[in-house]
Amino acid sequence: MGEIHATTIFAIQHKGKSAMAGDGQVTLGNQVVMKHTAKKVRRLYNGQVLAGFAGSVADAFTLFEMFEAKLMEYDGNLQRAAVELAQQWRGDKMLRRLEAMLLVMNEETLLLVSGTGEVIEPDDGILAIGSGGNFALAAGRALKQYAGETMNAKEIANAALTTAADICVFTNHQIIVEALNE
Repeated sequence: MGEIHATTIFAIQHKGKSAMAGDGQVTLGNQVVMKHTAKKVRRLYNGQVLAGFAGSVADAFTLFEMFEAKLMEYDGNLQRAAVELAQQWRGDKMLRRLEAMLLVMNEETLLLVSGTGEVIEPDDGILAIGSGGNFALAAGRALKQYAGETMNAKEIANAALTTAADICVFTNHQIIVEALNE
């Protein structure tokens, strides 16, 4: 049996709004789709923070719990919670084995958190992870630049994920979009 993986997450901050989208596909290894309707984007910290994962499902659930505990410990300070999670993740021998990445955001900040210690804030307010992440990232950047005045953050997130699902075999069209400050 292979590892169970979940795939594409896209997040954007645009015109004062924030949105995160994820597809629903969970794949066993590289050959079998095990689930079509997984929810990979979650609201945390009383709905004020969005978090999405790509990678091993069990590992991602562990990271969600750890990140939410850090948010509680640091009174919702997203940057501090992300840095503390990354430090703990990288510094612990067992946690280092976790195979997942997180995107986290609140109304002001968007971050990528990885097990190698990275906490990255994008210059352009757009991030994507997972097997379809580069497709979603390219589509989202084009949409933000060329259709930015006619589309809001939620619409761009949905369209970027739809484009990724059209191209990436590990991304499906069962898209869930969560938005902050709508």
